[in-house]
Amino acid sequence: MPNKYQPSSLSHSHYINATLNWVDDIVIAHNFCPFAKYVRSPNQIRLEVLAGDTGDILESLFNELHHLDNDDNTATTLLILTHEALADFDEYLDVLAIAERMLQDWGYSGTYQLASFHPNYVFDGNTENDSENYTNRSPYPLLHLIRESDISRYMKNEDDAEKIFSHNIAKANSLGCPYFEAQLEKMKTRK
Repeated sequence: MPNKYQPSSLSHSHYINATLNWVDDIVIAHNFCPFAKYVRSPNQIRLEVLAGDTGDILESLFNELHHLDNDDNTATTLLILTHEALADFDEYLDVLAIAERMLQDWGYSGTYQLASFHPNYVFDGNTENDSENYTNRSPYPLLHLIRESDISRYMKNEDDAEKIFSHNIAKANSLGCPYFEAQLEKMKTRK
């Protein structure tokens, strides 16, 4: 898929607003993440816009882990990655793999989880045009830090994860690709 944005020409507030609109209008509105609404209001989501390369992203990731360790008022962090190389999904996946490995190396496995979202997200085994990919498609590349304890609190048992997954696929398939494409485009162009 072509890159439809020029990172250098957009302001930090644009990225933040587009991402929050996505959280509200896609993630919460369609219940893709049942606990997102609990951290959105009151606003316990921290958003950081990062224009740097992999080294800068890892440094920011490390800093955000420490921030979450020391600030109970922040429930979750979304790192918005604006480096133009990360518009390529494969490049993004390389950075994600390094970030996940560093989370482990830094001793944060079991404390924090890293979720991934990208405008061109394709689940392993899916084709590019499968609607369910939109459950993880965002206006811009994101790394999402979540406390494992918060996930456990909202997920009462193992069946909950399967119910969320099944709901998300059914919802994405019922709405279809054109709906999501239009919504994401609108979020990127909304003032």
